[in-house]
Amino acid sequence: MSTPPDRPGNSDDPKVAETVQAEPVGKNTEPIERRTEAFDPGQPDRDEEAERKTVLVDDKALGNRETVKLPTQRRPAERVRRAPLPVAAGFATIWAALISYLPVAAVIGLARTLEGAGGLAGAAHAGLAGWMLGHGVPIGTSIGSLGLAPLLLTALILWRLERAGLHVTRAVGARRSGSTGDALSVAFAIALTYSLLGSVAALVVDGRGTEVTPGRAAINFFVLGGLAAFAGSVRGTGVLARWARGMPAVLRHGLRTGVLAALLILAAGAAVTGLAVAVGGGQAADMISAYGTGVAGQAGITLVSLAYGVNGVVWAAAYLLGPGFALGTGSVVRLTEVTVGPLPTLPLLAGLPNGPMGAVGALLLSIPVLAGLAAGWLLTLRVCREAGQAAPPEPRRRPGSTRPPASPKTPDTPWSLLLGGGLIAGPAAGIVLGVLADLSGGPLGDGRMATIGPDAWQVGLVATAVVGVSAAIGAAAGRRFKKSQA
Repeated sequence: MSTPPDRPGNSDDPKVAETVQAEPVGKNTEPIERRTEAFDPGQPDRDEEAERKTVLVDDKALGNRETVKLPTQRRPAERVRRAPLPVAAGFATIWAALISYLPVAAVIGLARTLEGAGGLAGAAHAGLAGWMLGHGVPIGTSIGSLGLAPLLLTALILWRLERAGLHVTRAVGARRSGSTGDALSVAFAIALTYSLLGSVAALVVDGRGTEVTPGRAAINFFVLGGLAAFAGSVRGTGVLARWARGMPAVLRHGLRTGVLAALLILAAGAAVTGLAVAVGGGQAADMISAYGTGVAGQAGITLVSLAYGVNGVVWAAAYLLGPGFALGTGSVVRLTEVTVGPLPTLPLLAGLPNGPMGAVGALLLSIPVLAGLAAGWLLTLRVCREAGQAAPPEPRRRPGSTRPPASPKTPDTPWSLLLGGGLIAGPAAGIVLGVLADLSGGPLGDGRMATIGPDAWQVGLVATAVVGVSAAIGAAAGRRFKKSQA
């Protein structure tokens, strides 16, 4: 079908349309004969071949070209494979138990091998008994009940169980879920599994020479496993942060200040313990050499002293607070009185004071007060920093204004928040130090050494009073100092 000559712009042939549009409107046109050729799809057009040009493409030319972002097809969301809670809790709990048990068995096995009392079964049995002692499970022996837990081993156990709670939370897909139910279910699953492990371990240890009650072991393992795993699960699910945000500000700051004050008092106790052992280093060396058991035996005694070093730190904190601690029935070690009888020859006991401290004791009593003052001062700094971050932005100036910009004002920190937080810090520190004092004590037989460690109630009450008053004073002093600088 031919194309009408009056439709040059709508011609089917683009070259014809282009030629017609380029010519003047009034020009006469003559018919042109065009040779018709057969169309071969495989051969390229000659005109296109003639007009094809070679273009040199370099980095600059590629950089100047426009880029167009094409829409991509959205991939279907992949289903995340989640482990069943019993399986995840079982694997994580068993791994945590092995990590905390193997160092004890290795140390005891090495000591037994070097002393000629080797045997894999004996080392595993003795290591299992020491591992259970780290959980506070009393072990009956020929000299009586052994219940003095090495807190360094206890700290390792709690750390591994806390990590188990965090790992199980991730494995079951409850990470950052913010669900209290998920955190509780993870903690309960780990506690139940750990309780079963404790019962089995008690049945293995219980025998001739070492008596263990499986029920007591199950309870201790369940409590420790549940508390430590819950600490990890609330951190993994984000429940702890949600609780902190929903908690009243005075309570939140008071708890943080109390824990900080307790840690400062424990740090002071560690410093005093290390200084006392360093001063009595010669006596400690004589105690180690008095055993005459060779290098392996001396290494074992040193490791035992290190395992009970955390206990010594807690005892030193109780000593600084005033109540002191006991090293046997009828004995007392405090700043104003030292009454002790025959003691085991352990290097850790080389730093015991020989008598009342006198005037130096008054200076040592001021250490917990200074710790409370420092915690209260830091409370004020923390509250002022949060208030400064929440302050409204600086108002915008008008264009052309010659007035100097107004300095942003930090809102005043209310006295109720500082004083209330300082007073709440007292019970928080008292609970922390009282629990640690209770865990650091225990019997070493049925004789005179049946009472060892500080009185938990006395330590908790004194810490509550000292930290509560000193933290409130430190917070008030910090506010007055910040006010004078403003």
